[in-house]
Amino acid sequence: MTTTKRDYLRVTDLSLPEARRVLAVARALKAEPKGRRTGLLAGRSIAVVLEKPSTRTRVSFEVGIAQLGAHPVVMGIEGSQLGRGEPIKDTARVLGRYCDAIVYRTFGTAKLLEMASGPVPVVNALSDDGHPVQVLCDVFTMEEAFPGGAGVQGRRVVFVGDCSSNMARSFVEAARLFDFHLVLAAPSGYFPPEAEVAAAAGHVTLETDPHKACAGADVVNTDVWTSMGQEAENKKRLAAFAGWTLNEAMVSRAKSDAIVLHCLPAHRGEEIDEATLEGPRSRVWDQAENRLHVQKALLLFLLGRDGEVLP
Repeated sequence: MTTTKRDYLRVTDLSLPEARRVLAVARALKAEPKGRRTGLLAGRSIAVVLEKPSTRTRVSFEVGIAQLGAHPVVMGIEGSQLGRGEPIKDTARVLGRYCDAIVYRTFGTAKLLEMASGPVPVVNALSDDGHPVQVLCDVFTMEEAFPGGAGVQGRRVVFVGDCSSNMARSFVEAARLFDFHLVLAAPSGYFPPEAEVAAAAGHVTLETDPHKACAGADVVNTDVWTSMGQEAENKKRLAAFAGWTLNEAMVSRAKSDAIVLHCLPAHRGEEIDEATLEGPRSRVWDQAENRLHVQKALLLFLLGRDGEVLP
């Protein structure tokens, strides 16, 4: 339980015991009928500020906040003063007077930090440099697939595709925090910044052959080749990733009980083929559902109410 203002802007904003606590609360919430705990945040309001399009993030946070008894206040750029140039720090101060927390989906890290300058907890619901809530959910999903023992610790987790993406960069942080081995497989020029890889030394391997990368994997993960804001690069990226579509030939080199993840939306036939996305190894739909449970647990932790679920 936390009693002081805490933000979740990157995976390592939680210590390992804190992250484990959030995942344990998420498991408890998921095990309940529909996971509803409407008294836990009754009378509170949580702002969900979306500068980028969203389906899973918006719905999972909006539904989860309501299930905890709080009121979700969903805002886009259009229809708010953010769209007319109001400084983010001013918005943060005002929302902090009205709301108990802010969920923020944005572009650059500077904007995220400016929102976090306000008085209430801020959750990074995706930025150009990271997607920590998604990766925390992915760790939860991986541990569901491999129950018991050390969980994801020591596992071989492979990320195939654009490894310069926000998802891959948050996975680098997660590998260090949760002590698993991350293999980033991408064409040259599509890896995270060298300093970020160096900070996770001993936990991250770079690979330019996707088939070799998948050998012996416990988890094979991928994501879109062209992220939001990169549309002008789409033609270039399609050419760079030709031959990189995640398929059975790659996945067959993984362990027999390996799972496949994709945070969605999926471009079938680009970063993953239909058979792999819909195949028996896929945990993609569990992964999507788990956003709801993990984010609820995270909000409870940041607002000091997780102890009502797990003493």
